[in-house]
Amino acid sequence: MENQTVIIEDEKSNPPKKYTIEQFSKSVAMWGGSFSHDEKKVQFNTNLSGIYNVHELDIESGEITQLSHSKDKAIYSRGYFGKENHLLFEGDVGGNELFHIYAQFNDADKTIKDLTPFDKARCVFMGRAFDRKSFFYGSNQRNPYYTDLYEMDFETLTPKLLFQNEEGEYNDFLVSCNKRYIAMTKMRTREDHDQYLWDTQTQKMIQLSPEERDEDIAYHTVAFSNDDTYYYYLSNQGSEFHYLERLHIENGTREKVVTEPWGIDYAEPSHSFKYLSYNINWDGKTVNKILDFDTKTAIKITPPDNGNIVSVHFSKSDKWMVYYTSSSRHPRNMYLYNFETQESKLILEGLNSAIDANDLVEATVVRYPSFDGLEIPAIFYKPKVASPDNKVPAMLWIHGGPGGQSRQFYNPMIQCLVNQGYAILAVNNRGSSGYGKTFFKLDERKHGNHDLDDCVYGKNFLNDCGFIDMTRVGIMGGSYGGYMTLAALTFRPDAFKLGVDIFGVANWVRTLSQTPPWWKAYSKALHARMGHPEKDLEYLRSISPLFHTNKITKPLMVLQGANDPRVLKVESDEIVEGVKANGIPVEYVLFEDEGHGWTKKENEIEANSRILAFLDTYLK
Repeated sequence: MENQTVIIEDEKSNPPKKYTIEQFSKSVAMWGGSFSHDEKKVQFNTNLSGIYNVHELDIESGEITQLSHSKDKAIYSRGYFGKENHLLFEGDVGGNELFHIYAQFNDADKTIKDLTPFDKARCVFMGRAFDRKSFFYGSNQRNPYYTDLYEMDFETLTPKLLFQNEEGEYNDFLVSCNKRYIAMTKMRTREDHDQYLWDTQTQKMIQLSPEERDEDIAYHTVAFSNDDTYYYYLSNQGSEFHYLERLHIENGTREKVVTEPWGIDYAEPSHSFKYLSYNINWDGKTVNKILDFDTKTAIKITPPDNGNIVSVHFSKSDKWMVYYTSSSRHPRNMYLYNFETQESKLILEGLNSAIDANDLVEATVVRYPSFDGLEIPAIFYKPKVASPDNKVPAMLWIHGGPGGQSRQFYNPMIQCLVNQGYAILAVNNRGSSGYGKTFFKLDERKHGNHDLDDCVYGKNFLNDCGFIDMTRVGIMGGSYGGYMTLAALTFRPDAFKLGVDIFGVANWVRTLSQTPPWWKAYSKALHARMGHPEKDLEYLRSISPLFHTNKITKPLMVLQGANDPRVLKVESDEIVEGVKANGIPVEYVLFEDEGHGWTKKENEIEANSRILAFLDTYLK
């Protein structure tokens, strides 16, 4: 992978128009596509109403109707059920991640029933049965630490236990078409999984992964063939990247179905297995391919907006498909595609019509050497107004995780900051996903140190650009990126002018001790990567900013959701209190009705407005 440090020239010479945060926030986010049984309507999720609600497209008329009308909690469609086109949806309360599954009946009153009314339990939708007569969900209602697998038929709406997860470490459940087999994985570490098939007839667990191996292997369930002859899954055995493989269940033979130069991170066949859609994480960009399953030939689809297809949803008959396009300077557009006529129809545009996409900036993939010579990939956004004669301030953006990745997706906050004259370097430090399993493992037990230096060395790239004012460089990020922001201000106090911490970890001892109970399957892997809160107490204290707040000397902004189950509010409370004791400017923005992210547009507007004002005060 060769370094790419040449910055693409601006596409238009005129100064770009500046837009407000409110204008950026009027753009629409959307995803999903579930067809009714007669394929006359499609459900999808969008925040058109200011919070995520379920909307419906009438295919013939093109009319869009809002089906759910929540004003205080995000609602996510899980499709239709019954010939009456009842609505199945999922939602939590204020971002607490204690999801319940609901039915909204298509009667005169639009009656809503909680199908999983279990106090303090988390119930997560896990797909429909092949015959569409029932659905599956995971729930920790029996034991808060163990996620069991249930089936609920649409006729009686009565749950039935399918698999009791006694060890609590199985996850990624997938039920076969005839319901004989249940595929699942178990994490050894974040990078190393075991894979199993549970035979419901013989009540035996069959391990599919090699028990003894000299490499890490990560698996992800995909699908069973319609006759249950084959089981399809993603694997990176013998490879840096994931590929699609299938197992012949009866004789145990395996064969690779699709391989790519970069990793496949999602794959889904159509209901009849006529088509296969899969996404490739191609150097931080999503590249979708649709194949004829039998011939493996590509189905050529050219979106009218010439955008990049990032998501696909097939109808049961394979006549229709909903797909979404996007780019780094354009949010998702929704299209309906007819396989018979090979025509695409635009359903909904994501970008606010008041914004000209040509005023926004296309992301550029760049690479630079870190302290030890390791090549670090990053996504760079150059303001159109930047030049050697007009040097601009810059912010490093650090993704969540650990193990996340900044991608070439549309990010309204980043585009807003760039539009206001801030350069953004989104660093994919060592330990980021998407660049192979060797790169992914490089930050183990080196957090707040080697991964942090990868970020600091990004300043060398910025300096070489020639249009960055190096006296005005800050750092920001959310979740793990929030931790990296705090770590930068704590352990590299002279590197950055300021920091913006968005629900970031301040105390790893507490965070690793108080993970949500439903993370049992994930906790062991997280401890292997980060450290154990008891066995590695001193190490975790040494990398936790909360115990070293006296070293923070630069202005800090902290944003937090009060209901966050992953990074508890107390993390932000205490870091703010500690930094204030230094006499350093600290701004604290708390959202009482949010969790680990913003689901309401009004909160997104306030958060981004406060961030921009903070940067304008201390950086610009």
